[in-house]
Amino acid sequence: MRVSALSATAALVVATLAGGAAPAAADTPAGPVLQVDLEAGKGLHHNVGTVFYERVDGQVNAVRIISVHITSGERDCAWVSWNDPHNVNDWTNLTSEPSCNGTGLEERPDVVIKAPAGHPLKVRLAGDHLGEVVHKDIEKL
Repeated sequence: MRVSALSATAALVVATLAGGAAPAAADTPAGPVLQVDLEAGKGLHHNVGTVFYERVDGQVNAVRIISVHITSGERDCAWVSWNDPHNVNDWTNLTSEPSCNGTGLEERPDVVIKAPAGHPLKVRLAGDHLGEVVHKDIEKL
């Protein structure tokens, strides 16, 4: 009888220790870091972008944008945005400014984007010259 009482006590101690480790586990990412590559235009108008993100654990249709990388074409300005269902223009930028004239841009917005269930989350690389969007690539997250 003492052995089973000792086993129960040991199990309780192990469960308590495991429970104490839970807050540290909550600080870890919800899942693997995922990547979506975007490409639009050719030649001097060749724009590329990469979005690194992770799914938000326990939330439907939500992802955390970790970083956005853009390199614009030599004659373009390019930016990455997401299909925001709450924006009257349908798209919200994920970077604070575009990348222009062949330069690179990297930002780490660390922002969670959300949409209602059934609204597929997408990102878009758009390139323009002279104020007109002429190249774009859209990929689902």
